[in-house]
Amino acid sequence: MRELIAKDQRIIMVPHDFKFANKGTITEVQPDYFTLELDYDADGILRSNYCEFYTQTSHGTLYFDSYAKEINGKTLKIASPAKHKFLQRRQYTRIKYILDLDMFTEGETKKITTLDISAGGMKFKTNDTINIDKDYTITLPLSEEQSIECKFSPIRIEKNNENGYTISGRFDYNSSMDKMTLTQYCAKRSIEIKNK
Repeated sequence: MRELIAKDQRIIMVPHDFKFANKGTITEVQPDYFTLELDYDADGILRSNYCEFYTQTSHGTLYFDSYAKEINGKTLKIASPAKHKFLQRRQYTRIKYILDLDMFTEGETKKITTLDISAGGMKFKTNDTINIDKDYTITLPLSEEQSIECKFSPIRIEKNNENGYTISGRFDYNSSMDKMTLTQYCAKRSIEIKNK
């Protein structure tokens, strides 16, 4: 594990209740723990309670479960995990996500069917005309009680076999917490799908 995480590396920490997700910087790596300096107060993070961790490495997105051995304000000592896994080499985990949704721009509504999403963006199909120079607002439902709203910027538009369009693009978020929430949602769904 020591060769996978290093001093000054950025990492996302997600407790069971992921509205308390946080991120921070690794300040020290020891054989049985690493020290994490959080960006925000450690609200909702309890000593000895397992959390999920996500960080980028040269091998892809690293994922593992661990817990805080000590909590000192924003400084946490995190136990070295027994095991870890790589989710995929791309920067953000991409998952199949098929829903009929509405996108909005300047008083217009566009009907779309999403195909896949990641924290970086999404791909969808539509019969409506999409302007590549405009930004669109979209709400992504993640569960019955949780959804996030973000801006979507089209990057690539292709004609598809159904006389419609397949569009790919990127997300811009209203808050870093929304981005963290979607990162965690996609990673968790990816693991669930692999374990089916």
